[in-house]
Order: sequence, then structure tokens, then C-alpha cells
Amino acid sequence: MNQIFSVQGMTCGHCEKAVTTAIRSLDPQAEVRIDRGQNRVEVQTDRPREAVAEAIREEGYTVAA
Repeated sequence: MNQIFSVQGMTCGHCEKAVTTAIRSLDPQAEVRIDRGQNRVEVQTDRPREAVAEAIREEGYTVAA
């Protein structure tokens, strides 16, 4: 299932890698696409939306939607 999140606080490539790693620790098969300029993280996964959002939050980022 495709899920789209608005993530605040990503400022560099390291941030993108941290978010991607956090999501893939939850679901190693997840497809992650990040548009840092739009604060957008798109995830293709079968994991619950709230679990993915929590994984991102645990890395220190704010998930708005």
C-alpha cells in the first residue's frame, strides 16, 4: 500500500538516509522515495501507517500527515 507522509526537519542527504533506514528497519522490503524540498516521504509497504510514522519520529523528525 502506498503511504505519503509530510516530514519536517529533513535538511540533507544524511536525513534522507536516516529516514529510509528507519523505515526499512520496520519493513526491509519497503520502497522509499523522498522529496526533501517538498518535505514528502512516499512509502510502499504493507506495514500500518502509524508504525511507519513512529519509526520516522524515533529518528527525531516531525510527521505532520
